[in-house]
Amino acid sequence: MSPPRSLAVSVVVYHPDLDQLHLTLRSLGGALRRAVADGALAQVIVHLIDNGSDDPAVLDRLGDEALGEATWLARETWRGHGNVGYGRGHNLAIRTSSADVHLVLNPDVELAPDALVEGLRHLADRPATVLVTPQVRDPAGGLQYLCRRYPSVLMLGIRGFAPPWLRRACVRRLADYEMRDAIGPDTVTGIPLASGCFMLVRGGALRCVGGFSPDYFLYYEDYDLSLRLRRLGDIAYVPTVRVVHAGGGAARKGWRHQRMFLRSGVIFFRTHGWKLV
Repeated sequence: MSPPRSLAVSVVVYHPDLDQLHLTLRSLGGALRRAVADGALAQVIVHLIDNGSDDPAVLDRLGDEALGEATWLARETWRGHGNVGYGRGHNLAIRTSSADVHLVLNPDVELAPDALVEGLRHLADRPATVLVTPQVRDPAGGLQYLCRRYPSVLMLGIRGFAPPWLRRACVRRLADYEMRDAIGPDTVTGIPLASGCFMLVRGGALRCVGGFSPDYFLYYEDYDLSLRLRRLGDIAYVPTVRVVHAGGGAARKGWRHQRMFLRSGVIFFRTHGWKLV
């Protein structure tokens, strides 16, 4: 199968850490240039969706400096729509795109130089795959287990809000939910749920399901999208697609995020089915 020729990238920001965002965009630029040089890409557009920033001019300048210029590269900034949430922000780009492949990218993720080459190669070689999810490490080098099995209400409560002693008591159940028995050095197909921090998706499939559900403001929109994409094809964990993720969970971000986490959880289970334990 011939490789995809065009890629759209969407990055949603809300009062971002500019140093971290610069690292993200600089690593993205390097990975894009590697993919173009490798022949995996011929055309790229990067959408920066500004849900709220302290200084829009600084954000624009940072994007120009980090990504640079190239004949095959276009950049578009979306603003003026307010803080519409994570998924709905990405949808602004998704619903105007005709690209072969779309990369949903967090502003706190750094890509390895060959991340896109490896991900696009997998999509080209395996037509049944609709979404590639990467190997994710934290800034200290530890592996983050972001591929998930279908959650239960109890498991999400423990993972998100339980004190350390209770989490230790449930370590085996947490490990099962995080697919620690399956995620390692080899490619794994049949992934139930993928993280939204880096989703390399076939553009046609993403547009077919309508992008992210507007029902979610923040949290669970990636789980919902994973389940809907799986009706069209496979989700594959590809460990040669390597990224570093600096983000943290809702429990470490205060009550406002915890409240959004709980609200989105109720929407998710009402939509896809309740599993209590």
